Amino acid sequence: MLDINFIREHKDLVKKGVESKGFDITLIDKVLDLDEKRRKLLLEVEGLRARRNRIAEEKKPSDEGKKIKEELKDKEPKLEEIQEEYKEILFRIPNLPSKKSPVGRSDKENAEIRTWGEPKKFSFKAKDHLEIGKNLKILDFETGAKVTGSQFFFLYGDGVLLELALTNFVLDKLAKKGYLPVMTPDLAKSRYYLGTGYSPKGQEAQTYTIDGTDLGLIATAEVTLAGAHSDEIIPEEKLPLKYVGYSHCFRQEAGAYGKYSKGLYRVHQFTKTEMFIYCKPEDSEKFHEEILSLEEEIFQDLEIPYRVVEMCTGDLGAMAARKFDIEAWMPGRQDYGEVTSTSNVTDYQARNLNIRFRNDAGETEYVHMLNGTAVVMSRVPVAILENYQQEDGSVKIPEVLQKWMGKEKISAR
Repeated sequence: MLDINFIREHKDLVKKGVESKGFDITLIDKVLDLDEKRRKLLLEVEGLRARRNRIAEEKKPSDEGKKIKEELKDKEPKLEEIQEEYKEILFRIPNLPSKKSPVGRSDKENAEIRTWGEPKKFSFKAKDHLEIGKNLKILDFETGAKVTGSQFFFLYGDGVLLELALTNFVLDKLAKKGYLPVMTPDLAKSRYYLGTGYSPKGQEAQTYTIDGTDLGLIATAEVTLAGAHSDEIIPEEKLPLKYVGYSHCFRQEAGAYGKYSKGLYRVHQFTKTEMFIYCKPEDSEKFHEEILSLEEEIFQDLEIPYRVVEMCTGDLGAMAARKFDIEAWMPGRQDYGEVTSTSNVTDYQARNLNIRFRNDAGETEYVHMLNGTAVVMSRVPVAILENYQQEDGSVKIPEVLQKWMGKEKISAR
């Protein structure tokens, strides 16, 4: 959430940033009105409580004490109601976009930053990953639909080995770069999936919730890695904290997602490795560039053509101040498709989850938090199968993965 003091002092600036993201700017006036009512009523309640305590210390019967008791009986529930509404509105105000983010209303106005590699040209008719996976008997959506439902799948044989090879490759690479590998739970309390921006309700709901509990299946390890240090004050000398989290991910994927939603590209369950950094505010831009650079290294190592795209303000979502995607070339669609995303959420999630650090002066500040996809198994295998397909139906394995796979290509069983 945003700092209410900042909203009070920079109302017009906040409105401008909220509007550029496509959010409701009336939230600003609503929260300021509630804040004023909340502070006024809080002063009244605290004053009444102080008088009540003084009277209690005197240990004498008093009509004033009875009168205060009645006033508190009326005012305390009102204060609680206003506090709840105030928090709810404040939580709905998005993070402000970075001054460096391009201004735009939708993904059509995102900015291409650079490209790497040349899109593959084939001397034969290229297949998409669904046909390749089915022919190689490594990818099975029919059984997934029978056992679980649509957009679930089974992996077999070399499909499993390819996923494990990608995981081993990226964990090994990032551990050498100073990122601590972490395997997180697949469930988190509502405070953490809500605090990191994953709503269980609405048109584009993501979170599967568990009836009768306060738990939801995580959409990304970002949720659990952010929750790991909630309500902590981290010593400055320990920053930055760098993690690469491995987890299963579950997403309802509610809403319409267009013509590229078939196959692996948009499924309800997948595995993913996620980079996550806690740092001092002055370092977050530097570490955002670091995450993006590592994402690019991964796809250069895999020798998959890609482009880097910066999200415009209208496509940033609530949490991010600045965001980049990498889109890999996918011959099956003859277009680029998103395979990674990295966001600088500044101190927005840290305020939601109360994560601070103590500086050299002994004062506490909120940390900045950053996240970025390393390898997502619902996307990267698509790019590998389609870019490395051979005319005989086999698929070459990228050289960097061959030591993990123990072979050079995937052939039909």
